[in-house]
Amino acid sequence: MASTRLEALKNMVTQSPGDSFLRYGLAMEYRNAGDLEAAMGEFRTLRRASPDYSAAYFHGGQTLERLGLLEEARQWYEEGVRVTARKGDLHARSELQTALDLLG
Repeated sequence: MASTRLEALKNMVTQSPGDSFLRYGLAMEYRNAGDLEAAMGEFRTLRRASPDYSAAYFHGGQTLERLGLLEEARQWYEEGVRVTARKGDLHARSELQTALDLLG
């Protein structure tokens, strides 16, 4: 089932590459399947295309932590804090700040 969902998301992103929600879903599906490198590829693409998509910073940062790329994770969290503060998204900002604080 997971591979079917992954294939469906890949096809949908191919058809609508500018759809941030679909790209986020694909990144999360890769991450859930354990393909962290592919997930980060999608998170990076999403961040470039939609820099205000705050969930990408949190989940991208977590994925980078899993990859052992702690300094890059810190950078993602910091940028996410700035983005969410600018947007007034206090809940997402709080989650990102907590992740940043836990990273040390």
